[in-house]
Amino acid sequence: MKKSLLVSFLVLAPFVLALPVGSVFAATPGFGNLYYNGTMVHTVIPPAAFPNTGIDNFYEVHGGAAGQLGIASVAPGADGYHGGHWKVFTVTFNQDATPVLLTSQAAVFAAQSGGTVTVTRNASADFLCPVQI
Repeated sequence: MKKSLLVSFLVLAPFVLALPVGSVFAATPGFGNLYYNGTMVHTVIPPAAFPNTGIDNFYEVHGGAAGQLGIASVAPGADGYHGGHWKVFTVTFNQDATPVLLTSQAAVFAAQSGGTVTVTRNASADFLCPVQI
């Protein structure tokens, strides 16, 4: 028994010591919601950002209608889903526009085409956040 505990410790210790302490223990994961194709889905928010590494589009809406959440372009089961490695875009309602609830990437594109919102890439805000459907 003691030998197996010692072996386990010796095997795991290098991995534990290699973890970046600041980012792993700085915060605890949280849980939240976002929109995907008009439906609210659940998320698990990790304690660290991953700047400049996003793959799948994520829209962070500013000045939106009541109940506005972030918007994922893909989710588990969809072609091109990469486990929640989000490429962040900031969506801001233009000054003269009336905010509406945006619940999909298509709605963001339509609002952008209609001149209602401005969409800006924010690579420093890229993050990892798995989606649960």
